Amino acid sequence: MAQEFLDRLDNHTLGRELGDIDPVEAWWVEHQEALERAGYMLRPRYRPGWKPSWAGTNKEYFHCEDGQKKRLRVCLDATRISDGRPVMLKKVPIREGPYELQINRLFSTEPLYSNPRNHCVHLLDVIELPNEPPILVHPLLRPYHKPPLRTFGEFVTFFAQICEGVQFMHENHVAHRDCTHGNIMLDPSNMYPGSFHPVRMSRSKDFRHKAKAYSRTRRPSRYLLIDFGLSRHYDPANGPPLDKPLRGGDKSAPEHQDGKALCNPFPTDVYYLGNLVREYFMKKYQGFEFMEPLIADMVQDDPTRRPKVDEVVTRFLEIKDKLSGWKRRSRMVRKDEIWPLAVWRSFGHWYRTIGYALGRKAAIPDPE
Repeated sequence: MAQEFLDRLDNHTLGRELGDIDPVEAWWVEHQEALERAGYMLRPRYRPGWKPSWAGTNKEYFHCEDGQKKRLRVCLDATRISDGRPVMLKKVPIREGPYELQINRLFSTEPLYSNPRNHCVHLLDVIELPNEPPILVHPLLRPYHKPPLRTFGEFVTFFAQICEGVQFMHENHVAHRDCTHGNIMLDPSNMYPGSFHPVRMSRSKDFRHKAKAYSRTRRPSRYLLIDFGLSRHYDPANGPPLDKPLRGGDKSAPEHQDGKALCNPFPTDVYYLGNLVREYFMKKYQGFEFMEPLIADMVQDDPTRRPKVDEVVTRFLEIKDKLSGWKRRSRMVRKDEIWPLAVWRSFGHWYRTIGYALGRKAAIPDPE
């Protein structure tokens, strides 16, 4: 497994025992008591005096709950003490702090917060520690593709929500500037009512069994935008903004290739959305021909020729309305899927689909 390989490499290099606290994790251990006083409890691994549960046994560390380490340098999971809610803590990098906090607060307060078109992650709290950057508290989320989307109807819901979320940001004069694959998440509260382990997400929160999960079609969910460190709020009175390029998770935007020319970040957001569909859906799955004209326009080299996000939303609504019920319920088949596996998966898919149809589950699952 990937975690075991990385741990062995790290510990061999630094002379640590496998599963030990690493220097990145040590910061959280050092501040655990302060975080507890602020109302947030870290997992046992990150509490002072922790002793590995596998010590003196035949267990491997990666099979134990307290052997699971989070590899994001600035983030760590926690539990809100007041109600047991799973959350994610994020240390705000100094250079991004003012923007990250500003945009988070903008979309987490009224009147924007309660707008159903708002797909920005909710800022639950801000923890201030002495001589440290602010720590933002967000709900615990999952990457949008874990588990994978299964049907074209589920894809329609996903893309419609994310476009709506970026459209809402643009209407409020904010460019995300990094609305890419790694910054789009799934609100798991409906699909995973018992939550899940924050590192090994296939496991239950207590790590004792497999996490109980429902499909997107059975339990429709919301998709959320995160990470506003590169986001900026612009004054519309100054006209279309021109800003220096900031390259996030997707570094392929044509207007960013020379790294110097000022550009309008709003068309770049449109490019990011289009390129996400092109790279992670159209290139990997069969049957996405219905998206080709729209995506081709969204990823044009000339930013001035790309549709604005308002047009993207309108055109996608027209595309959705033309999809047949059969297409909406059809399974997304990977291009590299071997035929015996495809036959087996198709059998299971249509068995479930008949149940969805009899249960009046919509082909395009709408959480609203």
